Amino acid sequence: MVDVDTPQDAPTQGDKKPDNTTRIAAVWATAVAVPIVLIVGLVAFSQISKSTAPEADPAPTASGPIAVPSTAVEVAAPKLSARAAQVCLAVTSQLPNQVRNLPARKVSTGPEQNAAYGEPPLTVSCGVAQPRMCATVDDTSGTCVPLVADLLLMNRVCWYYQEKTGGTTFTTMDREVPVQVVVPTAYDNRAQWANEFSDIVVETDKSITEGVPSGCNPGQ
Repeated sequence: MVDVDTPQDAPTQGDKKPDNTTRIAAVWATAVAVPIVLIVGLVAFSQISKSTAPEADPAPTASGPIAVPSTAVEVAAPKLSARAAQVCLAVTSQLPNQVRNLPARKVSTGPEQNAAYGEPPLTVSCGVAQPRMCATVDDTSGTCVPLVADLLLMNRVCWYYQEKTGGTTFTTMDREVPVQVVVPTAYDNRAQWANEFSDIVVETDKSITEGVPSGCNPGQ
């Protein structure tokens, strides 16, 4: 029998050594593949988030004063008694430079008793004729306040209103010196525009009770 020597460093069939080159290549492939998968996943998630997220409401825009003509607003300026002139000066001196978004405008006459705002102009006049109640229900002369007329008690001021061509006229019924506000039809909720001046009237124009309908006395 002849012995055949088997080299000790030769690998047997069941004990192969791993190929280092193949192993390193596999590691690099895995290292590169993982970040790519993560990046693709993040991009996909970002696109899904954008498509499902609700759009933000647009930022509110500020409502500044409207543009008005530089021309003066035509208003009447009847001659006033010394007392009426004093009261009207007190009223107009407290009027604001802007009412909501309506800036003040020049008036043609009597700035000490008249004021105007915006375009079309809303006007404020102090010292107009004192409204008086009609003596009878059937008085249709138009020179007095009908006994069945609706009156508005707003912020302790009693206003008589009349719908006229171009706007609504509001006149105080319960003040020593009557104040009148004319609000053009272009403005909504016209009574609320007139009410913008109620507090100033209360502060500067004394209330009266004589000739004032019952239920329309602000009680001051």
